Amino acid sequence: MASLETTYAGLKLRNPIIVSSSGLTDSPEKNKKLYEAGAGAIVLKSLFEEQVMKDADWQGDMGSYAEGSDYLVEFMRENQLGEYLGLIRETKKVCPIPVIASMNCYHDTEWVNVAKQIEAAGADAIEINILALQTDVDYTFGAFEQHHVNILRHVKSNVQIPVIMKLGKNFTNPIALIHALYLNGAAAVVLFNRFYQPDIDIEHLKQISGAVFSSEIELARSLRWVGIASAAVDKLDYAVSGGIHSPEGVVKAILSGAAAVEICSAFYQNSYALLNQYLNFLNVWMEQKGMQSINEFKGRLNVKDLDGVNTFERSQFMRYFSLHK
Repeated sequence: MASLETTYAGLKLRNPIIVSSSGLTDSPEKNKKLYEAGAGAIVLKSLFEEQVMKDADWQGDMGSYAEGSDYLVEFMRENQLGEYLGLIRETKKVCPIPVIASMNCYHDTEWVNVAKQIEAAGADAIEINILALQTDVDYTFGAFEQHHVNILRHVKSNVQIPVIMKLGKNFTNPIALIHALYLNGAAAVVLFNRFYQPDIDIEHLKQISGAVFSSEIELARSLRWVGIASAAVDKLDYAVSGGIHSPEGVVKAILSGAAAVEICSAFYQNSYALLNQYLNFLNVWMEQKGMQSINEFKGRLNVKDLDGVNTFERSQFMRYFSLHK
């Protein structure tokens, strides 16, 4: 039987399927079930900077003494963090697979010091999400990318465990940013995070939430950029996130250069049973192809010649449409 083991961000995984940060991973009980169902690793539900700050500031009484209000704000922040640290500790007790904490932050402040407490609680790695749209008319080009590097650098100065960066889709050149992240200590990069999807209700004339779950069509973007990045910056690991709704998608992600995949929507829409189905498919496919390990086909179809023509770039656009008469 083929070995499904893989190495991701310096962590040994029994297989490449990671359950991504979501409501599926917000309790030790759920995480234990995911482990028992076969997950290779778990990314805990994110600790959101904006939620911590919002809850704390909402509790602060602007009419009270400043010192008392500041104390209450700090108490609420510590309470939110305390609950999250408890989730890490309790999950580690029941899940003998890598447990990755998730920090969704934006400000480059003392907030990043919570990473040290997350490490002390037993997390095997930290995944950082810096998800924001840049809409300021006075925006300085490159500032958002540099912000990623600054936060990574400061988190790395506080912890010894691997730090993973999960990027959004809104970058002109993800490769340049990934290279900078590698130079500043990132162990892995996840492509891509998913923005809130807006929609408009034309009957009631109001803004509403769009599609919550990803769709299979979103996989193409990640395959393209992992395929390019894993060849251009090959000293760190990659995970594909978004659009994996079939076991074939797992194989495609690895062929493009990913060491692992993060899946959420497919599990929400179906069940944990998909884990076993995906793993069985991967095992059978590897045996049929004569593959004994993940490394034998990881990156086999990424971009080998970065200076030449490749199927991940626009040069194939005319050929694509020439097939559709």
